Amino acid sequence: MTSAREIMTPGIEFLKTTDTAADAAKKLAQVDIGALPVCEPDGHLTGMVTDRDIVVKVVAEAKDPKKTRLAELADQPEVVTIGADDSVEEVFEVMKKYKVRRLPVIDGTEVVGVISQADLARNLPNEKAGEVLAAISQ
Repeated sequence: MTSAREIMTPGIEFLKTTDTAADAAKKLAQVDIGALPVCEPDGHLTGMVTDRDIVVKVVAEAKDPKKTRLAELADQPEVVTIGADDSVEEVFEVMKKYKVRRLPVIDGTEVVGVISQADLARNLPNEKAGEVLAAISQ
């Protein structure tokens, strides 16, 4: 069975909790994606930050993006992840259950990649891909 490691986008960059929303916006624009993992300086994953988070939680609230630390935006009680050796079927179930479009892939405690909804859709039969899309979009 295909594993998460086989379909993930590897070598993903991440941001630090000490980075600012402005730093995140620049990085997201540089790599032309909508979300990145956020880690403590020691590498421990604390969450994800999206371009939408920056707009809704910083810009819309008139906060200063140069002073707003990602620790404020990406601090989540439990970060939804998938193990690198978990099956694509498990990825499907986790994305569906938690309604997430992007899933950090971990190997032990290290973030080794991210699986997007598109990655999953390319590796599932059409009806399964449609099911995860419908579940996430509800």
